[in-house]
Formats: sequence, C-alpha cells, structure tokens
Amino acid sequence: MMTEKQQRGALGEQAAVDYLRQNGFMIVERNYRIGRSEVDIIASRYDELHFVEVKTRKYGTLTAPEDALTEQKARAMRRAASAYMAQHRCMLEPRFSLIAIEVVGERVEALRFVEDALQYSW
Repeated sequence: MMTEKQQRGALGEQAAVDYLRQNGFMIVERNYRIGRSEVDIIASRYDELHFVEVKTRKYGTLTAPEDALTEQKARAMRRAASAYMAQHRCMLEPRFSLIAIEVVGERVEALRFVEDALQYSW
C-alpha cells in the first residue's frame, strides 16, 4: 500500500506525463535509474531530449515545488542523463526541465513547466 506522499507523487508524475503528451512530447522512459541516480521522465520533442524532474507538493505549503530541486538532485540528474545518452548513443540535444505540481487531495491545482531548469555541461 502506498503512503500519502507516494500517492501524491504518483498523481503528480501522471499529470506531468499527460501535460507533456498534450504539448507534443513523446514519452521515452519513466523512472530511469542508473546506480543511485534517477530521472522521473525522459521525453523527446523535435531534436531535443528532455530529462524531466517532477516535484509535487500539497497546495499552499510554505515551500514551492521548484525549491525542492537541490544541487545534489541536479548533479544526480546530470549523471543519469550522461549515462542514458551514452547507453543509447543518443545524438539529440539534452535539456533539463522541471514540472512543479501542487495538488489538493487528488486534484491538480497548479502545474508549471520550467524548461531549462538546469544547464547541461559535459
């Protein structure tokens, strides 16, 4: 049985997938893991490959979902993205995006898509 936090996270991640699909993205992979690093969603659009972090919070909390993207998480995303691109010999342009979601119960109250939330550097 999932905890309330896990249920909220699953709701947010599904809302993010739906948003991306509605905006022309193809979902390539979900919950990609390499070692201890993870990327919530990998999606492609045009000649770009987006590594997407989803942060879901209860609506009205003091901390915005965007504030949860720490430097430690950013490093882990970059590591996972590098590994993914090497494994798949991917030549698409990598981009790092964030989808911040606020929920009330089982309803998405707000969704914000932040393209280029992180810079990519080899």
